[in-house]
Amino acid sequence: MAEHKHGFIYRIVEAFLRGNLAALVIVLVLALGAVALLVTPREEEPQIVVPLADVLIEVPGASAREVERQVATRLEKLLYQIDGVEYVYSMSMPNRAVVTVRFYVGEDREDSLVKLQTKLAMNTDIVPPTVAGWVVKPIEIDDVPIVNITLYSDRYSDVELRRIAEELESKLQAVKNTGPTMIVGGRPRQVRIEFDPVRLAGRGLTVADIERAVRGANLTIPAGVFQQLDREHIVDAGIVLRRVEDVANLVIGVADERPVYLADVADVRLAAAEVETYTQFGFGPAVDGPGEEIEAHDVPVDPGALYPAVTIAVAKKKGANAVWVSRAVQREVERLAPVLLPDGVSYRITRDYGLTANTKVNELVEALAVAIVIVVGLLALVMGWREGLIVATAVPLTFALTLLVNHLFGYSINRVTLFALILALGLVVDDPIVDVENIYRHF
Repeated sequence: MAEHKHGFIYRIVEAFLRGNLAALVIVLVLALGAVALLVTPREEEPQIVVPLADVLIEVPGASAREVERQVATRLEKLLYQIDGVEYVYSMSMPNRAVVTVRFYVGEDREDSLVKLQTKLAMNTDIVPPTVAGWVVKPIEIDDVPIVNITLYSDRYSDVELRRIAEELESKLQAVKNTGPTMIVGGRPRQVRIEFDPVRLAGRGLTVADIERAVRGANLTIPAGVFQQLDREHIVDAGIVLRRVEDVANLVIGVADERPVYLADVADVRLAAAEVETYTQFGFGPAVDGPGEEIEAHDVPVDPGALYPAVTIAVAKKKGANAVWVSRAVQREVERLAPVLLPDGVSYRITRDYGLTANTKVNELVEALAVAIVIVVGLLALVMGWREGLIVATAVPLTFALTLLVNHLFGYSINRVTLFALILALGLVVDDPIVDVENIYRHF
């Protein structure tokens, strides 16, 4: 009965004991496991598939209560009917609503988004007339930034820092395996049109005339072609706005049989946007003290001082190694800093998920190795050094094969997977002990 029950294991053990392949296979498996540990993407959080999407609805002129009663609540009930949806919740604000749809863990992401889009398309006939439109924005765990680069200065304003950050952001998008990037803080530049109601009324025009003229500008359409001197010329019709003067010279109407330009009724200028948020950067008492300089720029580290700041947030592509992407982004920033950052502007890495992920993985791998050594030592003390040697060989081989299969199937290494390996150590140790007992029984 014992031979029949353990016949397959018995034949494998016998083949390795009587052959010469055991040492080669052990070395090969350990090498493949080490390579898998190095090349498998490392992340701080596991790649759990949870399809999630936001539906952004525009409801111009409606209060938060009207948006909630007429749009958000009705859409919540409608989207909850979709197969596979676990939660639906919303946030209502004046003129807009955000409805979040979350599917069950493990649901296919593409199928879930198709279901969501189909449900919305099938019910367009019951959309309230106050709704101007909506956008469906899927959300993934990889959209979370892994690296934040904060620019700060004691000489430049937030407007100038944002212009520098926009240039740096465009360069960082070329780094391999980077995902969405965004800039937080600072005021972007915009063309401001401040109309004079007196001058506007004196020419018989309204704000709607200005809006209509601006909306219709900066648009070109093909107007045909013509041949001349054996050449074909393409003709475009429309206006292209390249400078502030082009906007100021827009014709917005006619008064007394004379064209009225935008500059006649409004002050048109290039300026910073209105202040909506303030972003500042400072140092606490843990820094080395005043006078410390960062990189090659002369921005002193002054505890208690607050500097205007702009942050560039960089995410990674799905399946990419957070450690490698983070290091590549920081190397690119170090390379571009002397070129793009003027004197008086410095930067700090204020978020580095690649570093934290790598640190946690290394700590867990070290804890796993220590646990294996302790277990093998106890077994060698209790059962003998030969039995302990068998377990000491079997456990690393098992974990090496596990890491290799984990890499081949496209999974990442994170604290959850390594915790699972540590918890499974008891099962991994128990099987070799049983096999040792069977070996003694048969030989």
